[in-house]
Amino acid sequence: MLKRTIFSLFFILCAGAVFSQSQHLTRIAVVDMQRIYNEFFQESRDVRALELRTAEVQTEINRRTQEIQDLRTSHQRAINAGNQTEAARLEREVNNRTEELRNYHSARTAELDAARRNLQTNTFINIVRDEIRYVAEAEAYHFVFDSNSTTGLIYYNPMHDLTDKVIQNLRVRGR
Repeated sequence: MLKRTIFSLFFILCAGAVFSQSQHLTRIAVVDMQRIYNEFFQESRDVRALELRTAEVQTEINRRTQEIQDLRTSHQRAINAGNQTEAARLEREVNNRTEELRNYHSARTAELDAARRNLQTNTFINIVRDEIRYVAEAEAYHFVFDSNSTTGLIYYNPMHDLTDKVIQNLRVRGR
């Protein structure tokens, strides 16, 4: 009898612990920022311009990187062929292009960072962030990720997508 009572008490305590643990589950949601930007096309033009500029810079960096890789391949071929003069010329060219790429990357990164900082003062962006925070807090979500982001989000259940609610709330506020 005592064993049964102790077992029952233990079971109740374990069940209580599990229940209290379930009260602290982390809730995560996603928002499709691109859909919000498309839905409010005029208001999001600064964001879209920054995204376009970022893509252009990345394309240029990729192009220059490929050119350097091609020069390195040519340099290796010149070494293998025993053409020391051509190998030396190509090595100088690789070094020059690599330095140009570093300078380009530094300058464009600074430019894009400044544009991102300026974007933080954009009224529309602040309104969207406030609305996401409001919806997330009202529905007890702890984290909200951009579903278009490639960093960190591997899977999400569309049931937790807050995009439509954020758009609806923004429309209501706009009226």
